[in-house]
Amino acid sequence: MLEGTVLFDYSPTRGGIAAVPMLGNFKGYLQTDGYAVYEKYGKRKEVTHLACWAHARREFEKALDNNDKQKAEKALLLIQKLYALERKAKQEKLNAEQIKELRLAESLPVINELGKWIFEEIKNTLPKSQIGKAMAYAYARWDALSAYLYDGNLLIDNNLVENAIRPVALGRKNYLFAGSHEAAKRAAMIYSFFAICKKHEVNPSQWLKYTLENIMFINHKNLKDLYPQNFKKSTEL
Repeated sequence: MLEGTVLFDYSPTRGGIAAVPMLGNFKGYLQTDGYAVYEKYGKRKEVTHLACWAHARREFEKALDNNDKQKAEKALLLIQKLYALERKAKQEKLNAEQIKELRLAESLPVINELGKWIFEEIKNTLPKSQIGKAMAYAYARWDALSAYLYDGNLLIDNNLVENAIRPVALGRKNYLFAGSHEAAKRAAMIYSFFAICKKHEVNPSQWLKYTLENIMFINHKNLKDLYPQNFKKSTEL
Protein backbone atom coordinates (compact mmCIF):
# COMPACT_ATOMS: atom_id res chain seq x y z
CA MET A 1 0.00 0.00 0.00
CA LEU A 2 1.27 3.46 -0.88
CA GLU A 3 2.21 5.82 1.92
CA GLY A 4 -0.50 8.33 2.73
CA THR A 5 -3.32 6.04 1.68
CA VAL A 6 -6.73 6.11 3.37
CA LEU A 7 -8.61 2.89 2.74
CA PHE A 8 -12.24 2.18 3.58
CA ASP A 9 -13.49 -1.37 3.40
CA TYR A 10 -17.04 -2.70 3.58
CA SER A 11 -18.17 -5.81 5.42
CA PRO A 12 -21.74 -7.00 5.99
CA THR A 13 -20.85 -7.82 9.60
CA ARG A 14 -19.01 -6.20 12.53
CA GLY A 15 -17.74 -9.57 13.76
CA GLY A 16 -14.12 -10.67 13.89
CA ILE A 17 -14.26 -12.07 10.37
CA ALA A 18 -14.72 -8.55 9.00
CA ALA A 19 -11.10 -7.68 9.75
CA VAL A 20 -9.58 -10.78 8.13
CA PRO A 21 -9.08 -9.29 4.63
CA MET A 22 -7.21 -6.35 6.09
CA LEU A 23 -5.47 -7.84 9.11
CA GLY A 24 -5.30 -11.56 8.41
CA ASN A 25 -1.62 -11.40 7.41
CA PHE A 26 -0.78 -8.00 8.84
CA LYS A 27 2.60 -7.37 10.46
CA GLY A 28 3.81 -4.18 12.10
CA TYR A 29 2.25 -1.46 14.23
CA LEU A 30 -1.53 -1.58 14.55
CA GLN A 31 -3.29 1.37 16.20
CA THR A 32 -6.97 1.01 17.03
CA ASP A 33 -9.74 2.10 19.34
CA GLY A 34 -10.94 -0.25 22.07
CA TYR A 35 -13.17 -2.42 19.88
CA ALA A 36 -12.66 -5.99 21.14
CA VAL A 37 -12.25 -7.54 17.67
CA TYR A 38 -8.83 -5.89 17.28
CA GLU A 39 -7.46 -7.50 20.44
CA LYS A 40 -7.05 -10.85 18.70
CA TYR A 41 -4.87 -9.32 15.99
CA GLY A 42 -2.98 -7.10 18.42
CA LYS A 43 -1.76 -10.12 20.40
CA ARG A 44 0.10 -11.65 17.47
CA LYS A 45 3.89 -11.81 17.75
CA GLU A 46 4.36 -9.94 14.47
CA VAL A 47 2.07 -7.11 15.59
CA THR A 48 2.63 -4.28 18.06
CA HIS A 49 -0.76 -3.06 19.18
CA LEU A 50 -1.15 0.65 19.93
CA ALA A 51 -4.16 1.98 21.78
CA CYS A 52 -5.52 5.51 21.52
CA TRP A 53 -5.04 8.12 24.23
CA ALA A 54 -7.92 10.18 22.85
CA HIS A 55 -10.31 7.32 23.61
CA ALA A 56 -8.81 6.83 27.07
CA ARG A 57 -9.11 10.55 27.75
CA ARG A 58 -12.75 10.51 26.65
CA GLU A 59 -13.60 7.98 29.36
CA PHE A 60 -12.14 10.24 32.06
CA GLU A 61 -13.96 13.25 30.61
CA LYS A 62 -17.25 11.43 31.10
CA ALA A 63 -16.44 11.16 34.82
CA LEU A 64 -16.23 14.95 35.23
CA ASP A 65 -20.02 15.20 35.48
CA ASN A 66 -20.28 12.56 38.18
CA ASN A 67 -19.11 12.43 41.78
CA ASP A 68 -15.59 11.62 40.61
CA LYS A 69 -14.57 15.05 39.37
CA GLN A 70 -11.41 15.31 41.48
CA LYS A 71 -10.01 11.97 40.32
CA ALA A 72 -11.03 12.62 36.72
CA GLU A 73 -9.31 16.01 36.76
CA LYS A 74 -6.07 14.48 38.06
CA ALA A 75 -6.02 11.90 35.27
CA LEU A 76 -6.89 14.48 32.63
CA LEU A 77 -4.16 16.83 33.85
CA LEU A 78 -1.54 14.13 33.35
CA ILE A 79 -2.94 13.18 29.93
CA GLN A 80 -2.86 16.87 29.02
CA LYS A 81 0.87 16.88 29.76
CA LEU A 82 1.36 14.04 27.27
CA TYR A 83 -0.44 16.00 24.57
CA ALA A 84 1.52 19.15 25.42
CA LEU A 85 4.73 17.26 24.68
CA GLU A 86 3.30 16.11 21.33
CA ARG A 87 2.50 19.72 20.44
CA LYS A 88 6.02 20.72 21.47
CA ALA A 89 7.50 18.10 19.13
CA LYS A 90 5.33 19.34 16.28
CA GLN A 91 6.05 23.01 16.88
CA GLU A 92 9.79 22.38 17.05
CA LYS A 93 9.58 20.16 13.94
CA LEU A 94 11.50 17.36 15.59
CA ASN A 95 12.42 14.31 13.54
CA ALA A 96 11.39 10.79 14.55
CA GLU A 97 14.52 10.08 16.58
CA GLN A 98 14.24 13.39 18.44
CA ILE A 99 10.56 12.74 19.16
CA LYS A 100 11.44 9.34 20.61
CA GLU A 101 14.10 10.93 22.83
CA LEU A 102 11.66 13.60 24.01
CA ARG A 103 9.01 11.02 24.82
CA LEU A 104 11.39 8.77 26.74
CA ALA A 105 12.77 11.71 28.70
CA GLU A 106 9.52 13.55 29.46
CA SER A 107 6.45 11.52 28.45
CA LEU A 108 7.54 8.23 30.03
CA PRO A 109 7.72 9.69 33.59
CA VAL A 110 4.20 11.10 33.16
CA ILE A 111 2.89 7.75 31.93
CA ASN A 112 4.58 5.99 34.85
CA GLU A 113 3.04 8.45 37.31
CA LEU A 114 -0.43 8.01 35.83
CA GLY A 115 -0.07 4.23 35.70
CA LYS A 116 1.03 4.00 39.31
CA TRP A 117 -1.86 6.25 40.39
CA ILE A 118 -4.44 4.19 38.48
CA PHE A 119 -2.99 0.94 39.89
CA GLU A 120 -3.48 2.24 43.44
CA GLU A 121 -6.81 4.00 42.97
CA ILE A 122 -8.58 1.27 41.02
CA LYS A 123 -8.46 -1.01 44.06
CA ASN A 124 -10.69 1.38 46.01
CA THR A 125 -12.95 2.52 43.17
CA LEU A 126 -16.39 1.13 42.34
CA PRO A 127 -16.01 -0.79 39.06
CA LYS A 128 -19.41 0.34 37.75
CA SER A 129 -18.78 4.04 38.45
CA GLN A 130 -17.69 6.12 35.47
CA ILE A 131 -14.27 6.80 36.97
CA GLY A 132 -13.96 3.06 37.63
CA LYS A 133 -14.80 2.32 34.01
CA ALA A 134 -12.28 4.94 32.85
CA MET A 135 -9.54 3.46 35.00
CA ALA A 136 -10.37 -0.07 33.86
CA TYR A 137 -10.33 1.02 30.21
CA ALA A 138 -6.83 2.49 30.55
CA TYR A 139 -5.52 -0.24 32.87
CA ALA A 140 -6.55 -3.04 30.49
CA ARG A 141 -4.74 -1.33 27.61
CA TRP A 142 -1.74 0.09 29.44
CA ASP A 143 0.95 -1.61 27.36
CA ALA A 144 -0.83 -0.57 24.15
CA LEU A 145 -1.25 3.00 25.41
CA SER A 146 2.48 3.17 26.15
CA ALA A 147 3.59 1.59 22.87
CA TYR A 148 3.78 4.90 20.99
CA LEU A 149 6.99 5.55 22.93
CA TYR A 150 8.78 2.89 20.85
CA ASP A 151 9.10 4.94 17.68
CA GLY A 152 8.93 8.66 16.94
CA ASN A 153 6.92 7.93 13.81
CA LEU A 154 4.06 6.57 15.89
CA LEU A 155 1.16 8.72 17.05
CA ILE A 156 -0.31 9.21 20.50
CA ASP A 157 -3.82 8.54 19.22
CA ASN A 158 -5.72 7.46 16.11
CA ASN A 159 -7.39 10.81 15.53
CA LEU A 160 -6.25 10.74 11.90
CA VAL A 161 -8.56 7.79 11.40
CA GLU A 162 -11.33 9.43 13.40
CA ASN A 163 -11.10 12.53 11.21
CA ALA A 164 -11.12 10.46 8.02
CA ILE A 165 -14.30 8.59 8.94
CA ARG A 166 -16.15 11.63 10.32
CA PRO A 167 -17.89 12.48 7.00
CA VAL A 168 -19.20 8.91 6.86
CA ALA A 169 -20.39 9.03 10.46
CA LEU A 170 -22.09 12.40 10.00
CA GLY A 171 -23.96 11.32 6.91
CA ARG A 172 -24.89 7.74 7.71
CA LYS A 173 -28.46 8.58 8.76
CA ASN A 174 -29.05 10.14 5.35
CA TYR A 175 -27.88 7.07 3.47
CA LEU A 176 -28.67 4.18 5.76
CA PHE A 177 -28.94 1.69 2.90
CA ALA A 178 -26.48 1.21 0.05
CA GLY A 179 -28.91 -0.88 -2.02
CA SER A 180 -26.73 -3.98 -2.13
CA HIS A 181 -23.47 -5.39 -0.78
CA GLU A 182 -21.78 -4.69 -4.11
CA ALA A 183 -22.97 -1.08 -4.03
CA ALA A 184 -21.60 -0.73 -0.50
CA LYS A 185 -18.20 -1.99 -1.66
CA ARG A 186 -18.18 0.56 -4.48
CA ALA A 187 -19.16 3.29 -2.03
CA ALA A 188 -16.22 2.31 0.19
CA MET A 189 -13.87 2.67 -2.78
CA ILE A 190 -15.24 6.13 -3.59
CA TYR A 191 -14.88 7.18 0.05
CA SER A 192 -11.28 5.94 -0.01
CA PHE A 193 -10.33 8.00 -3.06
CA PHE A 194 -12.00 11.16 -1.77
CA ALA A 195 -10.43 10.75 1.68
CA ILE A 196 -6.99 10.45 0.05
CA CYS A 197 -7.74 13.64 -1.91
CA LYS A 198 -8.55 15.44 1.33
CA LYS A 199 -5.42 14.12 3.04
CA HIS A 200 -3.17 15.33 0.22
CA GLU A 201 -5.06 18.62 -0.36
CA VAL A 202 -6.18 17.57 -3.83
CA ASN A 203 -9.40 18.92 -5.31
CA PRO A 204 -11.55 15.74 -5.70
CA SER A 205 -13.48 17.11 -8.67
CA GLN A 206 -10.30 17.97 -10.57
CA TRP A 207 -8.73 14.62 -9.70
CA LEU A 208 -11.80 12.66 -10.81
CA LYS A 209 -12.03 14.57 -14.10
CA TYR A 210 -8.33 14.02 -14.81
CA THR A 211 -8.56 10.32 -13.94
CA LEU A 212 -11.60 9.63 -16.12
CA GLU A 213 -9.97 11.44 -19.04
CA ASN A 214 -6.67 9.54 -18.75
CA ILE A 215 -7.50 6.07 -17.43
CA MET A 216 -8.29 4.69 -20.90
CA PHE A 217 -4.84 5.63 -22.19
CA ILE A 218 -2.62 4.57 -19.31
CA ASN A 219 -0.76 1.27 -19.12
CA HIS A 220 -2.18 -0.93 -16.35
CA LYS A 221 1.31 -1.14 -14.81
CA ASN A 222 1.20 2.63 -14.27
CA LEU A 223 -2.25 2.88 -12.70
CA LYS A 224 -0.67 4.14 -9.49
CA ASP A 225 0.14 7.34 -11.34
CA LEU A 226 -3.59 8.11 -11.23
CA TYR A 227 -3.86 7.76 -7.45
CA PRO A 228 -4.85 11.02 -5.71
CA GLN A 229 -1.51 11.25 -3.87
CA ASN A 230 0.22 11.35 -7.26
CA PHE A 231 -2.22 13.77 -8.91
CA LYS A 232 -0.19 16.94 -8.46
CA LYS A 233 2.94 15.25 -9.79
CA SER A 234 1.03 14.01 -12.87
CA THR A 235 -0.47 17.40 -13.71
CA GLU A 236 2.89 19.14 -13.30
CA LEU A 237 4.58 16.99 -15.93
